[in-house]
Amino acid sequence: MTKTVENQAILQTSPTVNGLIPQQPPVFGLVVGEHSGDTLGAGLMSSLMSVYPNAKFIGIGGPKMQALGFDSLFDMEELSVMGIFEVLGRLKRLFHVKDCLATEFINNRPDVFIGIDAPDFNLRLERQLKKAGIKTVHYVSPSVWAWREKRIFTIEAATDMVLSLLPFEKDFYDKYEVPCTFVGHPLADDIPFYSDKGEARQALGLPLDKKILALMPGSRGGELSRLTEPFLLSAVQLLAQDPQLHFVVPMISDKRTDQFSQLKEKIAPNLAVTIITNKTQQVMAASDCLLMASGTVTLEAALVKRPMVICYKFNAFTYHMFKGLVKLEWFSLPNLLTQKALVPELLQGKVSVDNIVPLVKERLYQDQTSLEDEYMKIHLALKQNASQEAAKAVMDLMSK
Repeated sequence: MTKTVENQAILQTSPTVNGLIPQQPPVFGLVVGEHSGDTLGAGLMSSLMSVYPNAKFIGIGGPKMQALGFDSLFDMEELSVMGIFEVLGRLKRLFHVKDCLATEFINNRPDVFIGIDAPDFNLRLERQLKKAGIKTVHYVSPSVWAWREKRIFTIEAATDMVLSLLPFEKDFYDKYEVPCTFVGHPLADDIPFYSDKGEARQALGLPLDKKILALMPGSRGGELSRLTEPFLLSAVQLLAQDPQLHFVVPMISDKRTDQFSQLKEKIAPNLAVTIITNKTQQVMAASDCLLMASGTVTLEAALVKRPMVICYKFNAFTYHMFKGLVKLEWFSLPNLLTQKALVPELLQGKVSVDNIVPLVKERLYQDQTSLEDEYMKIHLALKQNASQEAAKAVMDLMSK
């Protein structure tokens, strides 16, 4: 389908007045809290702009959204905190940001407000705006199906519509009769069914004839600080067993690159690694195996179709506070989507060199064809033209 035809299809379902598109360009409020949200926001903006070329977008956005003309009132990093202990240290600042945004949106009312992920922040803001009569959308369901199920009533009070990325989430919302639209995942639309390893290596200047392990300790400062040491020490041991092994480290920003480099200098100064900034998907495609932090990036890895070992470590206080509330057998998206142990997971105290090394070796040196077949099933299920479906749902809400 060509871009023109796509735009016409969206136009046919867009809100109208007497059969005409409103002449006044709409204003969309958006808030994202991390890089995955920035990607979702940019895709949604592009789809909305194909209908409303002069629309205004304001709130908190990342570099991809800003490149499309987004007016960001605060830096996205303001919201990039995870865990009770970490949030407590920045609570005063977070409330200040929320209050400033609420004042801005209530005084200069957007046609609709869309909070993208960051539920602890966005749901509070959405509830305040909804009470003021502003239509609200929450894009990316919180993991309410995993723990603290009664949060569904908080979500209902805060939003007019939830846009879910995963098919099983809509079933959960339907059970409680909370409006939810499954839109699929933009990553499944953007990532090709086949990612060429040799082509990616040539583009990045990586060796064509060596096994490559990607070390991916996270995009947030806290998780990176907790996972870098076990990842680097595992790499040192793996290199001792295979001196030809090559390590590459994709970093999401210059800030994280600097943080990782400083940690590496303390932990494994003699370990040779190639650090590449802002090309995570290409690095994954170039790799034979990924040692990575949990998060949206694990879904991206599944769509690129590479073997992975997934790790996560919370702040100790946060973990002990909430470990009894989580009722899921798995925490990573590939396993949740397939409802089986498709990829290995290591959580908290199990994140150790002794556990990591054998799991990585198995995936580096053994055939992974059956895994790729499972990844393809995930890809097909999530490929739904998500950004366009999300834009359509937003415009449908605007018309009510």
